[in-house]
Amino acid sequence: MFDIIKKTRVWFLFSGTLIVLSIVTLMFNGMVRGKVLNFGIDFTGGTLLNLRFTQPVSVGQVREVLDTYKLGGAGIQKSGEKDILIRFEPLETEVRQKIVDDLGQKLGGVELLEADTIGPVIGSELRYQAIWALILASAGILIYLSFRFEFIYAAAGVVALLHDAIITTGFMALLFRNVDITFIAGILTILGYSINDTVVIFDRIRENLKRPGAQKKKFSELVNQSLWETMARSINTVLTVIVMVLMLLIFGGENIRDFCLLLLVGFTLGAYSSIFIASPLVVLWERGKK
Repeated sequence: MFDIIKKTRVWFLFSGTLIVLSIVTLMFNGMVRGKVLNFGIDFTGGTLLNLRFTQPVSVGQVREVLDTYKLGGAGIQKSGEKDILIRFEPLETEVRQKIVDDLGQKLGGVELLEADTIGPVIGSELRYQAIWALILASAGILIYLSFRFEFIYAAAGVVALLHDAIITTGFMALLFRNVDITFIAGILTILGYSINDTVVIFDRIRENLKRPGAQKKKFSELVNQSLWETMARSINTVLTVIVMVLMLLIFGGENIRDFCLLLLVGFTLGAYSSIFIASPLVVLWERGKK
């Protein structure tokens, strides 16, 4: 049986490298692009237009029209053959209407289905609330695991969650994908999935510690045994979830593509951290106590 715990340095080095790269990517974006993440209008404030054209149009055609208004960098997504979502900086009503009219004249007619404007104050409040949501979720998980197991198990679980959140955020920063309120929903979903997998492993460790003859074995051996006993379940679960997310990523349309990509990376990291980060951290703590 391969000794996972014995290779702890390898797992930590790999994860540490990914975390450093994630932080470097965020810093690079901040210095070069002016913002660490490509925040959407949910966080920065802006205008959202949902348009339906009378004939199929491409993103490139829409962007050419927006270039004349110096809005070529706006976020444009296709939600159907004739439907287009456009996100850009806050605009006055007159300018917004002129853009819609111009798109209709040049691309064969258009119907405005929806127009939403989010002010910078509301965007700032959403950003503040999103940060608090992540903090409170982590604190709740820490308290729950402390009662169910021990504090060190709880701390190891939360460190693994932070590992997942940082690397997933770094990945989205690297691709500079749009980050809106669904990003926070995705991160919270990833944390919930990851901690569930971690709890299953911790439960098996606790069960093995209570079995006859457990005192004759090293703690690291019991943890390694527990990891392998739950390995098939962890792999089968994550593969099932990943297949479903992949199908949504491929066939779900442009509107949920960023969300699916976030979940795909996060679920994979969650399965990895439950096995190779959380449990080895518990072993290191027990060694430190002795």
